[in-house]
Amino acid sequence: MAHRAPSGRAPAAAPAPAPSRRLARRVLVLFTLSLSCSYLCYSLLCCCGGPAAPRARCAPARAAAAKKLLQKSRPCGRPPPAEPPGSAALARRSREPPAPPARSPPGPARPGAKRLPQAIVVGVKKGGTRAVLEFIRVHPDVRALGTEPHFFDRNYDRGLEWYRSLMPRTLDSQITVEKTPSYFVTKEAPRRIFNMSRDTKLIVVVRNPVTRAISDYTQTLSKKPDIPTFEGLSFRNRSLGLVDTSWNAIRIGMYAVHLESWLQYFPLSQIHFVSGEKLITDPAGEMGKVQDFLGIKRVITDKHFYFNKTKGFPCLKKLESSSLPRCLGKSKGRTHVQIDPEVIEQLRDFYRPYNIKFYETVGQDFRWE
Repeated sequence: MAHRAPSGRAPAAAPAPAPSRRLARRVLVLFTLSLSCSYLCYSLLCCCGGPAAPRARCAPARAAAAKKLLQKSRPCGRPPPAEPPGSAALARRSREPPAPPARSPPGPARPGAKRLPQAIVVGVKKGGTRAVLEFIRVHPDVRALGTEPHFFDRNYDRGLEWYRSLMPRTLDSQITVEKTPSYFVTKEAPRRIFNMSRDTKLIVVVRNPVTRAISDYTQTLSKKPDIPTFEGLSFRNRSLGLVDTSWNAIRIGMYAVHLESWLQYFPLSQIHFVSGEKLITDPAGEMGKVQDFLGIKRVITDKHFYFNKTKGFPCLKKLESSSLPRCLGKSKGRTHVQIDPEVIEQLRDFYRPYNIKFYETVGQDFRWE
């Protein structure tokens, strides 16, 4: 006999069958996983730099979730980016492409470097310094500045770097040479050159001081035709034989006086004296001594010279390595003005004691008497 429920109460519902509950749970789990995967994929796209969203919108929580997921499955197909130390700005810079390499200057590189001169032709004016410079430039181990820089007498305040910038480029095996003949009579020049380098080799081209003075005057006369006569400039009182040593053309020829200033800073072993007269009669012999003094091989020989009868001095022959023969310009080899022989004799008497002292000091007789 069936029992009835107590009055006033509804009968209890029958429990759902077990398969229906399991199905509902599965649907709930799949729905939850679907939402989680969507969230994680969105976060990955953001933090991996995808186009879905800019990096600035990546929250720290999303980055952490992406990192955990990458450690397990790495769905992006590549290892996680390293996290450099420092700020976010450093991290951004680390992902920027490297800067392109600097471009080298156009054109071929010029060999060698500009160096301060190891040898200087310091004097004397109208002695033959231009000839020595042009002759020594033939040597492959010598590079010479063609113009006179006048650094140690007129442009010293410009500094050594300015002076260096004027020099030709040389290899380590080459010697840099410059010439400014006014250095020899500049009192400050020896000390200034010594301060640059006490090892500097000095070349002095000397010539009979009387002939040199006449040549000096001839050059000045070509530029200033209205200057006084040679006799008038040479003497303060010709009848008394008083020579005017304040005139530069006379003063330069007092070699012994100027040499004293140089010997205060440089030994004689670092000074080489070239005979201006022998440079004309035997250029190869004089240049051979110059090459020995510079410590370079004797390359310049007789085969390099021919005597130019028009100019009255030797010139360089045209060589295979040179496009043109090299001879001194029109300003060289001028015909000297005619001077009264008595004036010449008076000047010889004046220079004689200076010449003798010069011979004794340098140990060489130039036979100017």
